[in-house]
Amino acid sequence: MILLQVNQLIKYFAADLILSNIKFEIQTNDRVALVGRNGAGKSTLLKIIAGHESYDSGEIIRPKGTTIGYLAQNTGLESEKSIWDEMLSVFSHLQSMEKALRDLEGKMSDPGILKDESAYEKILKDYDLLQVQFKEKGGYQYEANIRSVLHGLHFHSFDYSTKISTLSGGQKTRLALAKLLLTRPDILILDEPTNHLDIETLSWLEQYLQGYDGAILIVSHDRYFLDKVVNQVYEISRHQLTKFPGNYSAYLEKKAENYERDLKLFEKQQDEIAKLQDFIQRNLARASTTKRAQSRRKQLEKMDRMERPLGDEKSASFSFQIERQSGNDVLKANSLSVGYGHELVSENITLNLSRGDSTALVGPNGVGKSTLLKTIVKKLPALAGSIQYGSNVSIGYYDQEQADLSSNKKVLNELWDDYPLKSEKEIRTVLGNFLFSGDDVLKIVSTLSGGEKARLALAKLMMENANFLILDEPTNHLDLDSKEVLENALVDYPGTILFVSHDRYFINRIATKVVELDRDGATEYLGDYDYYLEKKLEQEELQTLEKEKTSIAAASTAAVKQDKTSYQQDKETKKLERQRKRRMEEVEARIDQLEQEVAEYEELLCDPDVFGDHEKAAEINSKIETANMLLEELMEEWTELA
Repeated sequence: MILLQVNQLIKYFAADLILSNIKFEIQTNDRVALVGRNGAGKSTLLKIIAGHESYDSGEIIRPKGTTIGYLAQNTGLESEKSIWDEMLSVFSHLQSMEKALRDLEGKMSDPGILKDESAYEKILKDYDLLQVQFKEKGGYQYEANIRSVLHGLHFHSFDYSTKISTLSGGQKTRLALAKLLLTRPDILILDEPTNHLDIETLSWLEQYLQGYDGAILIVSHDRYFLDKVVNQVYEISRHQLTKFPGNYSAYLEKKAENYERDLKLFEKQQDEIAKLQDFIQRNLARASTTKRAQSRRKQLEKMDRMERPLGDEKSASFSFQIERQSGNDVLKANSLSVGYGHELVSENITLNLSRGDSTALVGPNGVGKSTLLKTIVKKLPALAGSIQYGSNVSIGYYDQEQADLSSNKKVLNELWDDYPLKSEKEIRTVLGNFLFSGDDVLKIVSTLSGGEKARLALAKLMMENANFLILDEPTNHLDLDSKEVLENALVDYPGTILFVSHDRYFINRIATKVVELDRDGATEYLGDYDYYLEKKLEQEELQTLEKEKTSIAAASTAAVKQDKTSYQQDKETKKLERQRKRRMEEVEARIDQLEQEVAEYEELLCDPDVFGDHEKAAEINSKIETANMLLEELMEEWTELA
């Protein structure tokens, strides 16, 4: 079923064309990625589809009743309610239905209603209909769904009565995502949903979206995420939209194939045109061949000439160099504790970095990764322990918040003021390599987009020629193409790198070792991210094996030392286990019996002879209530026994 159609859509910002003749459709269960450079119009198109922004011409068609849920970039949930009450507000319609059911139950037991046969029959029918609707809409499981989503988005350790207004920006963003997921719209539109999510939460979101029963439209710069979730890709380039089937990796392959094919066809046609033109020039003036030349000229005029296929748009171009080499030992941290003021975040951190290392720092949000980096670059004091820097170490630091950029300066001055001995041409050349050309260099820094600020911060970092780069989420605001350029620059970098990133593809390409940070220290793994995952899995299997060995050893020791008392205890334990299993079977049998009785009673209520007799109907309703109460008690007992 088609849920959305966009036809010939055009969008301008003032005189600048943003989107031209955009045409696509979304069907049930489609998983669509929207990709393109920063500034190509991806977020604009999402806002137009969601109804948050206007367009100049074209049409958007969707069937009546189709619901759309939209989460913009870095949208935080602003509310004075508690976490639980805010999530519960999504299901206000179910709560209203639940209240209506309780009201109808009250009326059904009202003696006055019982005497009025037609009124009682109507209430009974209304109750049955409402109960079926309540069940179909998930009335018996919405609270479990709330807990599941909050747990997946790392709120399991929170007190759900916590007011949302007291949470951090990242936590509010995750709650906005949680609330949207719980609404389960027909079309789920997500603009950079992976920002502020750690790797574990990302994995959960991937699995959740894979099982989502609606359509999904996503903008994301996380390649692993796109490969796991989407089944088709739309690319916005030069104001146009092009469709590619498959996930992101398939899109890259198909795009390259299409370019090679189109280029060969273009070159073949150019050869054919050249031959025809040559033949016409040589034979048009000769009487014996002029007719053939004229025929070829007509053929040439009728030819549908191909345009040279356009390759990728201009990319950033840069590399990181060092002014001088550091010693072999770059950094040693011993028993380090980090935090803010007197608030401890992580402790007992030991870290050793040698020249040429490229180290990824991973761990859940809030464990202190950014705090550790700020402590190393001396923006925060260490709470305990020591940090030793090697000889000739010069540090270049990339802050994910771009706090070092001056908001009131022009882009040109942001760089030139730091390097006043450079000529304007040299500064403009550097900025041009980071895609700031023409009047772009005269923009005020505060007006730049997240991606533009990231490129400017990288330009400043490149100019430092430091031999030790410390990078905090360097890919956060970069588009996929800029990420690739950054990766290539870091792969070729001759110095030492310590970085924090949640981009698993980026970690795999850059890291030579992974350090996992937790509240009580750091664990080092030699290798890339995939190797780190393998070792973690091995460790978990070894721990399980050790537990089993310990359990077997303990059982063997107990068996050797077993005396009469322990034998009696074992015998008593087995006896209790047999009793537990027997009681579970009894409870299960009784539950089945009661459910069957309730079904029979409800069937009896539909019999005209019964619902016509008020006393009989009241008696049967009373039996149903009693049976349901018993069922609840038995279910609780069964849960405890299990």
